[in-house]
Amino acid sequence: MTTTTSHSLAIAAKGLHKAYGDKTVLDGIDLAVPAGTVFALLGPNGAGKTTAVKILSTLVTADAGDLHVDGHDLTTDPQAVRAAIGVTGQFSAVDGLITGEENMLLMADLHHLSKQEGRQVAAELLERFDLTDAAKKPASTYSGGMKRRLDIAMTLVGNPRIIFLDEPTTGLDPRSRHTMWGIIRTLVTSGVTVFLTTQYLDEADELADRIAVLNNGKIAAEGTADELKRIVPGGHIRLRFTDPDTYRSAAVALSDATRDDEALSLQIPSGGTQRELRAILDWLDSAGVEADELTVHTPDLDDVFFALTSSTVPAQAAQSKETAR
Repeated sequence: MTTTTSHSLAIAAKGLHKAYGDKTVLDGIDLAVPAGTVFALLGPNGAGKTTAVKILSTLVTADAGDLHVDGHDLTTDPQAVRAAIGVTGQFSAVDGLITGEENMLLMADLHHLSKQEGRQVAAELLERFDLTDAAKKPASTYSGGMKRRLDIAMTLVGNPRIIFLDEPTTGLDPRSRHTMWGIIRTLVTSGVTVFLTTQYLDEADELADRIAVLNNGKIAAEGTADELKRIVPGGHIRLRFTDPDTYRSAAVALSDATRDDEALSLQIPSGGTQRELRAILDWLDSAGVEADELTVHTPDLDDVFFALTSSTVPAQAAQSKETAR
């Protein structure tokens, strides 16, 4: 694994610790987020994801830790950090009593832009987020997806280099979620770093360059989606037969396979690699055995999440997520 230098890190945290009374929320965690990437922080409710965002965005003070955002020390230079970041929280900052355009102009005022520059930036962002037609309408009339787009557009008024998105798609319908994913990808393409917390594991899988799983105040695991999936056992190839004699012949030859005599199926441990699949197909051909169905199961982020955040894996997580071949 390549080592990233501190100069190329948008966010660097060592020993981040936060407690409320006798409850430790973050127990000395380390985070390293390269510039121009998407970093996803996963974890069950109450794991400390939002607390981490609040600390790194200067909204809450850490109890301990060496923390740098955009190269600035959070303790000694929080104002420089605030100038470099944008934050979209779990709950919309949109004011429903005024129009979308007025929300944007209010943000421009807060960033001390001139009236002319504020109007120009507002118009450009409203167009970029497909909100121009609704700009003169009260934000209270917007759909959930429109409000979320306006929320992120407001965050971009200050042209931040780093954006914290705390569960940005919670409550959105699938189409709105996919629209939001496209917006996030576009932001990263333009050089913005995105620190994302989410409850949707497919979202992290789709978007994140690196993922950390937070549990009981500690980082349980970190890596790319593929790296995390490899730490969970349980991958297998399943062969199903309709002819009992063919099934029995295959079961005798594949002695390592787990038998299901009732379903006439064999389950072979496998990491799902092309080499393993080819070896099984070659064996079937050479033995003259023809399986009626071959399916491959590889662990996904659901499996990783349940394995890392619970002592016992729920039954629904143990069910095979198989793709017919």
